[in-house]
Amino acid sequence: MEAFTLDTLGLYQDLTAPGFELDDEGGPIAGEALITLPDGASAGGGSSITAPRRPPADPLPAAPITGLSQPGPNGPLPVINADGRTPAQAYARPFRPNGRPRVALVVGGLGLNAVTTRAAIERLPAEVTLSFVPYAEGLQGWIDLARAHGHEVLIEIPMEPTGYPDNDPGPYTLLANAGPDDIRQRLDWLLGRATGYFGVTNYLGDRFVASDGAMSAFLGVMRSRGLAFVDDGSASRRPGAYARGSADRIIDEVQSPAAIVAQLNALEAAARENGDALGAGFSYPVTVEAAARWADGLSDRGLQLAPASAMTRRSGR
Repeated sequence: MEAFTLDTLGLYQDLTAPGFELDDEGGPIAGEALITLPDGASAGGGSSITAPRRPPADPLPAAPITGLSQPGPNGPLPVINADGRTPAQAYARPFRPNGRPRVALVVGGLGLNAVTTRAAIERLPAEVTLSFVPYAEGLQGWIDLARAHGHEVLIEIPMEPTGYPDNDPGPYTLLANAGPDDIRQRLDWLLGRATGYFGVTNYLGDRFVASDGAMSAFLGVMRSRGLAFVDDGSASRRPGAYARGSADRIIDEVQSPAAIVAQLNALEAAARENGDALGAGFSYPVTVEAAARWADGLSDRGLQLAPASAMTRRSGR
């Protein structure tokens, strides 16, 4: 049950360490322990993710799309096309509402661990939005694979948290006391790491979000580059960027099957009450496992799974 507790594991646990077995295709071998989700589906325990692999469905166009990037000092940077198309529009997963309450989910922390990243890409429905760490080796390859499986993608922007620098999100963290030029330069590095994302999300950042000047500079860059900003709920009162969205709840602050299923049930209830709801989680094996099983039963429960881009709103709309 180690993957379902994770209380003593680091944030980016090494699932390829001794004792973690892979099958002939490089995937994890399922354990024997099972949990039962509300719709009757079962989820495996052990140190693995047992949700079935999904064949690539409705692949998104390969990135970069012509006219949506320009050379930057550290890599291609997103731009608004001369015809008005934005990366937020062009790189989002197309969505057609069917009149049912909509539920969206962002799963983040991807790119640093090959096993968990591939599991999220291959086992979560294409409608689930995937969020990648900018420091990941081979980041463009992971984004390309995610889009080939139909997932739209966000890039995680490290922002200053309480306790910085002892609590350090990583290089090029956006600082609360930084000026606009410094924020723009750091974003040039972070955004230049890859292409094909429709927007960004925050990684930590409670102190940064509380800074009016810093947030204004950050959101101004997002707006000028035609990018969405989808936060984890900590910046829900901050308008700006080309398009905005905020998570209604974090689904895996407690990393156990029962706790995650309870949060997903609460997300459904919020969608039924308000018409839509957005959740966010980390790519823990238990999160990927529970989310994959939960999503399979959404339609039968009268809801529609939507990409996070469908939950964003443009300023003034």
